[in-house]
Amino acid sequence: MKKVAFVCVHNSCRSQISEALGKYLASDVFESYSAGTETKPHINADAIRLMKEIYGIDMEANGQYSKTLKDIPQMDLYISMGCNVSCPFIGKEFDDNWKLEDPTGKSDEEFRKVIKQIETNIIELKNTLK
Repeated sequence: MKKVAFVCVHNSCRSQISEALGKYLASDVFESYSAGTETKPHINADAIRLMKEIYGIDMEANGQYSKTLKDIPQMDLYISMGCNVSCPFIGKEFDDNWKLEDPTGKSDEEFRKVIKQIETNIIELKNTLK
C-alpha cells in the first residue's frame, strides 16, 4: 500500500485535514500522513471543530498532532497543500500541488470550501491509486 504525505509549512490546518480525510475515505487504498517544515503547538481549532461537525472526525483524539517530515516514514508520494503562503522545501519536487488557499482566520464558509475541495482531491487520488 502506498504512503502519501500531505505537506504544508506548519502542519496545522490543510495538511491535517488531508491526513484525516485520507484515513477516513481512502485507508483501503493508501496510508495518509501529514507533515510540515515547521510545527505549531496545536492543530487549527477551526479545523478540529469543523471536521468533528461535518464528518464526526476528532483529529486530536485520533492521535494527530503537528509534526515535521523527519517525524514520518519515507513516503511514496508527497503532496503540497499550496504555496500561496510559502512553499516548504522537502529536498525533492512535490508529486502534486493541490493549490489550496489557507483558510486560517477566515469564515466557516471558506473553511468548508477548502475541506470540500480536500475531500474531492482525496477521492480522486484514491481512484488514481486503485
